Amino acid sequence: MHHHARAATAGPHTPGSRNGSGRGRNRLRHTAVGLIAAAMVASPVTPSASAGTRDAGHRPSDHRATQQALDAAVRGGPPGALARAERGHDVWTGRSGTADLASGRQPRDDDRFRAGSLTKTFVAAVMLQLEAEGRLSLTDTVDHWLPGVVRGKGHDGTGITVRQLLNHTSGIYSYTDDPGFKRKEFGTGFLRHRFDTWTPEHIVRLAMTHEPSFAPGTGWSYSDTNYVLAAMVIQKATGRAYAREIERRILRPLHLDSTTFPGTRTRMPGPSGRAYSKLTGELGGPADPKSTTYDVSELNPSLAGAAGEMITNTRDLNRFYRSLLSGRILKEPQRKEMTTTVPIKGVPDVSYGLGLMKFTLSCGVEVWGHNGGIQGSISQSVTTANGEHALSLNLNGDWNAQVPPVTEAEFCTP
Repeated sequence: MHHHARAATAGPHTPGSRNGSGRGRNRLRHTAVGLIAAAMVASPVTPSASAGTRDAGHRPSDHRATQQALDAAVRGGPPGALARAERGHDVWTGRSGTADLASGRQPRDDDRFRAGSLTKTFVAAVMLQLEAEGRLSLTDTVDHWLPGVVRGKGHDGTGITVRQLLNHTSGIYSYTDDPGFKRKEFGTGFLRHRFDTWTPEHIVRLAMTHEPSFAPGTGWSYSDTNYVLAAMVIQKATGRAYAREIERRILRPLHLDSTTFPGTRTRMPGPSGRAYSKLTGELGGPADPKSTTYDVSELNPSLAGAAGEMITNTRDLNRFYRSLLSGRILKEPQRKEMTTTVPIKGVPDVSYGLGLMKFTLSCGVEVWGHNGGIQGSISQSVTTANGEHALSLNLNGDWNAQVPPVTEAEFCTP
């Protein structure tokens, strides 16, 4: 999901005005972009003992700022955090806090977690491979592949392209903004609905009961529905489920052995910590640290589907994003398409490509990747444009998420 997973993907957001700009700004606070854009400049962090390890003979001080930012993220926020930074062949891992409040177990470097909207980059990469093979075109209309599916309340799939799905310029309403969905899945209603199955068809029908955010191509608004539809197009074009295509084309060739697409399976594979939420109705946003903390580790991830169901770990994420940016996954024309971004109104430091975000940090460094949120889990993975320097991190709680300071510390500390 978006942002955080937004449900599954970005996160629920506050409903805004009906026009693209006002609505977009409101929703950004809680969606994929919101996590980062909320604090592009690192907040001061106080020194604390480092739990990090390094594999390449680095001086202990090399990632001190990153570790301090990780420690700060678990003060007043999620119980635990873990990160993995790679530069060339050098690897550093950091951990902070607690992975399991019941047992006291600390985070492990190889822990798996629900990655939310980072799923979107994998979906977009497969779509671009299919384009390179001539199986589909980014200029194909949604209706060409899914006749009659995008219809209702002003939605019209005959005027929306595959590219507009991937870069969130379609205007299609995000089902994770639906008030009923938010109550069921992000508020305390989750405790009753956590094992519900959401089919892609049901998700799209729900989105079609709302008006579009704007006319196709006239604005930008993060919509989890876009990626549910993209996965339906992949299935139509290949005859195989989108997750099978990702496994065949990306997971197996890159040996991403800790990455899975669980479908409707509710349990987390090990090793993994637990996932926690305040069930405030939104992901990543503010919450009173003293309010009730719920264990939300088990859930039916079909609520996110292709917008955010993936389970992975920091090692696999770094390998994927480094491979993507360095040209191992896509041919050059498709890599250029993926990194052609559209601006996000009101968020000058972030722009959006095809399932890929570009962040300009306070020190001027540009990094590419995505962030994600789903109940109990906030993640981010970014790398420099050449794939040389990468960082992936996860927080095992979905409130007071201080992700940007960790990224700033890793890429902007001399």
